[in-house]
Amino acid sequence: MQSTEAEPKAKAKKEAAHPSGDKRFKVLDMTMKRNQYRQDALIEVLHKAQEAFGYLEEDVLMYVARGLKLPLSRVYGVATFYHLFSLKPQGAHTCVVCLGTACYVKGANALLEGLEKDCGLKSGETTEDGQVSLVTARCIGACGIAPAVVIDGVVAGKQTREAIVNRIKEYL
Repeated sequence: MQSTEAEPKAKAKKEAAHPSGDKRFKVLDMTMKRNQYRQDALIEVLHKAQEAFGYLEEDVLMYVARGLKLPLSRVYGVATFYHLFSLKPQGAHTCVVCLGTACYVKGANALLEGLEKDCGLKSGETTEDGQVSLVTARCIGACGIAPAVVIDGVVAGKQTREAIVNRIKEYL
């Protein structure tokens, strides 16, 4: 019986695939390969992972850490440092309240308290129906229009408690 050269390659490729068979991991493999498995591509790989999976679950973080040959603590540290990454599933709509210095001084804390009280949400939570997630950020870089929030990726400046609560209640 004659063995072909393709058989060992196919076997190696199959062994390298994620055990779950989830094709989204292939997207991560392609992103890591395109970046030549460079450790400095971590943020780009995490963005692709979140795009593919919706959030960064532990299994995905471990997969990225192994692929880039980084300690899990470093991958986790980056994923938790940047507010755009989420370790939990997000709602259909996301509201990010900036708590940077300029926004805080101009009343961002009152915006957050209003959302928590009037909408029954706490920072970092998603409504039971999965419609709205409320998160905070250290700074979104919109200091000139403080207090600012980001709703579904769109920055809204000079917000009032009433305006933001009414906007979010539309989604509930």
